[in-house]
Amino acid sequence: MLDSEKRSLRRFLTIYLSSTFLLFLLAAFLFYAFAKHHLLDQQLKSLEYQANHLKSALRVLHQSNEKILIYPKEKGFDSAIYNLNKEYIFGTFKQKLDKREKGYLYFVSNVEPYYLGAAYLLIRKKLDTEPIKNLQKNILFFLIGAGIFFSILGYFLGRLFVAPMREAIENINHFIQDATHELNTPISTILTNIEMLETLNKCQNSSMELKRIEIASKTLSRIYDDLSYINLNHNYHRDVKNINISNLIKERLLYFDVMIKAKEITLFTEIEDEVYLKIDQNDAIRVFDNLISNAIKYNKQKGRLFIKLDKTSFIVEDSGIGIKKEDIDKIIKRFKRANKTEGGFGIGLDIVSHVVEVYGFDLDIKSKEEEGTKVSILW
Repeated sequence: MLDSEKRSLRRFLTIYLSSTFLLFLLAAFLFYAFAKHHLLDQQLKSLEYQANHLKSALRVLHQSNEKILIYPKEKGFDSAIYNLNKEYIFGTFKQKLDKREKGYLYFVSNVEPYYLGAAYLLIRKKLDTEPIKNLQKNILFFLIGAGIFFSILGYFLGRLFVAPMREAIENINHFIQDATHELNTPISTILTNIEMLETLNKCQNSSMELKRIEIASKTLSRIYDDLSYINLNHNYHRDVKNINISNLIKERLLYFDVMIKAKEITLFTEIEDEVYLKIDQNDAIRVFDNLISNAIKYNKQKGRLFIKLDKTSFIVEDSGIGIKKEDIDKIIKRFKRANKTEGGFGIGLDIVSHVVEVYGFDLDIKSKEEEGTKVSILW
């Protein structure tokens, strides 16, 4: 699965699972509140039943002629009687009528007529939390089971969701394969014939036309290399070795010499000699070519181009059209272009960014509109 597909799948699963979880959480909360209320009602009904039973026992005591009265007691329940002023008379526990202790259920019943002078009967019992705990466990197990089920379902739905994207990406990859194949033959032919013409000096009177052909062919060659690199999805065998970067950059500047002169750009260089770097040569060429090419392409006519190399960094600075501040972070993404007046596919800086990431370098881009752009790579 490609990175773009993984990102889309993760986003889909995040939205799908979070919305499903919130829905089930709301339903579980409502069900829990209803079920808990029902369980508490059942326990309160037992208190009500017990209150009626005690009132009957109090009536019997009230009518009794016994000199010693035995207050009725029931196992598992506490009770107490109060007068009209809500003052405590007697009971199995002593507590104010309107006071409540945590962990107990209470039920108050009026006593009519006032048996033994009692106006109110208070019944209490310890709250039975076991059914509530079982209810919480059952809801938790349900949420976990539903979460697993909907995660699996969401994954397969997500795969169906990204299937059209996969098809589109495969079509693009096929296009790139076909395009690179079709570009390779004419590019090779043009470059070979240019080298022959320059060697034999047969076109001394057609130097301008020859330069135009050279610029076009080198542009095609660079596009071909970039498309081939993307077609391999950045993954290929890298022959990493110690390369003289100083000589390589000088060679690449000669490669772009015709393009620089065609735009009448003034080139300034500070290239330190004998700078070596452990890197695959094709990766190095790809980075340098894309940065130099962009500095030429987006430069102004008769502009300035500054190239600097030392043992810590490589810098390309131009006096071109610049980049908007909000676009700087976007242009390193594939197919993103801050300026569409010039040609290109928007893949150059994506390639540079990936190569820099592979080798653990740092990429820094600073730019101001109509003033220019400075790109630095720190080793």
